[in-house]
Amino acid sequence: MARLSEEPDVVLQNQLERFAHQRGDGETPMAMVECQGLRKVYRDLVAVNDLSLSIGEGEIFGFIGPNGAGKTTTIKMLVTLLRPDAGTALVDGKCVIREQEEVRKVIGYMPDFFGVYDDIKVWEYLDFFATAYRIERHRRPQIIDDVLALTDLTIKKEAFVEELSRGMKQRLCLAKTLVHDPKVLFLDEPASGLDPRARVEIRELLKELRNLGKTIFISSHILSELADFVTQVGIIEQGRLVVSGSVDDITAQLQPFKRVTVRVAGDTAPVVEVLQQVPGVRNIESEPNEVRFEFEGEDGGFAGILPALVSRGCQVTGFGEQEASLEEIFMRVTRGAVA
Repeated sequence: MARLSEEPDVVLQNQLERFAHQRGDGETPMAMVECQGLRKVYRDLVAVNDLSLSIGEGEIFGFIGPNGAGKTTTIKMLVTLLRPDAGTALVDGKCVIREQEEVRKVIGYMPDFFGVYDDIKVWEYLDFFATAYRIERHRRPQIIDDVLALTDLTIKKEAFVEELSRGMKQRLCLAKTLVHDPKVLFLDEPASGLDPRARVEIRELLKELRNLGKTIFISSHILSELADFVTQVGIIEQGRLVVSGSVDDITAQLQPFKRVTVRVAGDTAPVVEVLQQVPGVRNIESEPNEVRFEFEGEDGGFAGILPALVSRGCQVTGFGEQEASLEEIFMRVTRGAVA
């Protein structure tokens, strides 16, 4: 474990008081994870630089960045395995610097590389961690059965760990992360190295965990595995948080116009003619049976485009806005640099 920093207590106290003031108005929604000015330096490498973010209860936060961007270092600070050189963070209102034991009671941590013990059975592996979390002996069998059922591993309860596929080992590691029923899950590249089916299974499991009220902080450099279920994203590059928020909010900031595709049966010329007369329409592109354009204007004006096309006799078979993907957002806000 890294050597603890020498940050003066008065600085930390001031940061904690600011957090308390922000929470004390009775109107601000409860944040399960809050960071302010987190910084971590390894010799001459700044791994995390002035990182601040807030994640609400019940959110699935996708922490996105290339390898070497600072994702794992950030998570290790939040789960109390590394102490920040500057800044602080709260998890469920508990300080990761001053209240490490309290933080560890409410979090579950799944690292990018984890150890499994091949010569023991699946239930014994979970029993070992349940013991480490000081769960009473009489409660362990039911808890083990519950997490095995949740991760779809009940059939493997008596199997030896070494017999499991990589995907099953990932689910087993997630199961051991859940034995103490944590409020917040920190998952570092949980789908790394998995085949497509196993990725889908992990994704569906995370959705179920959110339905159970868990707040999930998940890191990845594979954007496609996060796109359809995260509620917020944060993009980190060279240790700095480039942008964070909901995908819709970030898209609205980066792309203040709508990108629209119109599909038609027959000639596209009438569609182009109508669109050229609509205020706010620009960059019209036409292909056989399809017209694409951009619209910058009020929602009321946008709502009138389709009726206008239909009233002019255009045989519209499809009309829809193209949403920006995580890949597009990532490419727009990053420069391809690695610390």
